[in-house]
Amino acid sequence: MVSLNRHQLSLIFFACLLLVSCGSDVDPGKIEGSPRSIDSIYKQDLRFFKTKESLFGIGGEEDTSQILFGDLHVHTTYSIDAFTLELPMMGLQGVHDSSMACDFARYCANLDFFSFNDHAESLTPDHWREQKQIIQQCNISNDDPITNDLVVFPGWEWTQIGTTKENHWGHRNVIFKDIQDLPARPIGSRTPETGLGVFDTTQQAVGARWLDPFNFKRYSDLNWLLDTVRNIPFCEDGVDSTELPLDCYEYARTPRDLFLKLDEWGSDNIVIPHGQSWGFHVPTGTSWDNRLNEMGHDSSKQVLLEIMSGHGNSEEFRNISAANFLQNDELSCPEPTDNFLPCCWQAGEMQKKRCDGLTDDECNARVELAKKYTLAGGPYSNMVFPEAKPEEWLNCDQCTDCFKPAFNYRPKQSAQYALAISNFESLDSDFQRYKFGFIASTDDHTARPGTGYKQYERRKMTFATGAKSEIWEYKIKSEDPNFPELPKITPGESQPDTERASSFVYPGGILAVHSEGRGKDEIWTALKNKNVYGTSGPRILLWFDLVNSPNGKVPMGSEIVMSQNPKFVVRAAGSLKQLSGCSDESIDSLSPKRLEYLCAGECYNPSNERHKIERIEVIKITPQSYAGEEIDPLIQDSWRIFDCSNSSECYIEFEDENYSRDSVYYVRAIQEATMAINGAQTSSFKQEFKLCKGSFRTDLKDDCLYPANERAWSSPIFLNKP
Repeated sequence: MVSLNRHQLSLIFFACLLLVSCGSDVDPGKIEGSPRSIDSIYKQDLRFFKTKESLFGIGGEEDTSQILFGDLHVHTTYSIDAFTLELPMMGLQGVHDSSMACDFARYCANLDFFSFNDHAESLTPDHWREQKQIIQQCNISNDDPITNDLVVFPGWEWTQIGTTKENHWGHRNVIFKDIQDLPARPIGSRTPETGLGVFDTTQQAVGARWLDPFNFKRYSDLNWLLDTVRNIPFCEDGVDSTELPLDCYEYARTPRDLFLKLDEWGSDNIVIPHGQSWGFHVPTGTSWDNRLNEMGHDSSKQVLLEIMSGHGNSEEFRNISAANFLQNDELSCPEPTDNFLPCCWQAGEMQKKRCDGLTDDECNARVELAKKYTLAGGPYSNMVFPEAKPEEWLNCDQCTDCFKPAFNYRPKQSAQYALAISNFESLDSDFQRYKFGFIASTDDHTARPGTGYKQYERRKMTFATGAKSEIWEYKIKSEDPNFPELPKITPGESQPDTERASSFVYPGGILAVHSEGRGKDEIWTALKNKNVYGTSGPRILLWFDLVNSPNGKVPMGSEIVMSQNPKFVVRAAGSLKQLSGCSDESIDSLSPKRLEYLCAGECYNPSNERHKIERIEVIKITPQSYAGEEIDPLIQDSWRIFDCSNSSECYIEFEDENYSRDSVYYVRAIQEATMAINGAQTSSFKQEFKLCKGSFRTDLKDDCLYPANERAWSSPIFLNKP
């Protein structure tokens, strides 16, 4: 044990005082890597076009597009939650600035495009200006649509979290085409009444500086950021956005307010809802129904929906519910089924084990109280028993048969449910149905766009973060561990269920566009036209076309009026198998220190061999045709399944002989099973449920790998029966 004399202790104390007394900030950093070489881009594109030629035939069909891959959901240390997750107390690396995102995208993930999406709620005016400068530097090569290696789009995330299903609007990424006509400031969701909102809890982490004097500055940096954000004056409400001062914090209470403010700037933008089914912070019972109206939707802006991220898959609808809603929105606890265990029910079972020495009447009263408090607690129901081990909750509120599901799944927030509902009260066709294109992204919080290229380094490539040892753990203690408590439900005032949630985090998805070129304009056109698809991470190639429309062949994302039975063609190719390590170009372009810090020894490094495609699944949805039509029968998952004979390439044709009403079709290309981080959870709550934790309670080097069938989701094709 090392002992320090009085003089040494005084020096340390004095140094700490100096650090405290100085304001600090994280700068945008410096991009290290140059644009990728024309030769490497040529080789990459040549590999793609050879596969395309094999699927289409030489001169077979006229399709001049190429598939490019990107990530439209990336955070840096400019986001307060990202800053906090990377503190030394969490055992992670530290700063991940904007410049690192550029280097990682180019030389670790080998992406074609990405966007910055730091939380507007914590993005200071200075940081907004600095990030624009980094984007300009990173876009240095985007003049040539043929050889351009990387396009970066500016943007932010509007991060709204409500306390009830009525006042919850959810998260939206705002993406802009051009840097020249950006809004002067990001527009967030926190209001003068909410203070720091969801980031209030972050203040607790600052106190760890007294336990970690050697990393004192990092905690002081966070404190500086919190104080800076807190002290930015709110912009005056009701004033045109273009006339507001540069250095005030602008907010929008609802999506409608956000849309109107964006219109005032006149910039070309896309607003992408995401995280809709994440029960991590979505109140119980929240539904797409509440937002299919002028307040929650703008079909000209919300053309895309993120259905997969590092927080999991939000595609599938299941007829399950964490609560029954009675008259006057009173809640009751559903009984468990073979496939679903409500958390309210499990809370009752947990209380029974805490009834030693109580009468049956008193125990039963506490059981009912535990159920009631769990229903009221919603996303924070873990705090009904603050000292309970996460394993005690078993697999409650999870979708047990979904692919890589989001935590505490909210099925009425799924993509399938969104496409199935109709609004019969609106006379405006823009608010009668959702017609989203499907994408996937990472939602990475370490400036690492496109992390899903390999399944490795769980603690760096996912949200699986937690205290590095017991001494760093902050626990809320209950007054009586045998008596249920009513949790606080305001974001930032309660402790989220991070330990259980860590078993439902993934390296994230990726977005693909069918683009006419590598330039910004071509990529943006593909995004706006919904000629896009998402994957769970691997770069699966996918085409989905309607071949007999009145306009001839039309691609995924199209909307067509037609009376005859539709005929479709699907083409798919498995992702390229990865070689270990990094390519010579990556090694030569970044310093060894930078390469190791960002890529952790592994980069996108494809071989010439592709994974096999096992099958193609077709999903058919017939949106509601009258008010109150039951949703479950309208979603046919899977309507058709086609075997691909375990080939690396697959070609499928099919026709709908029963086309009789408005219908929506999309496809899933299912790849052969490979090892994946958190690739599977238990299929039933009756089985032993083993958590893969982000904290020290799971070996920090354990990647929690399990076989999973990675996949790609096409954007839908919307058919309207005349």
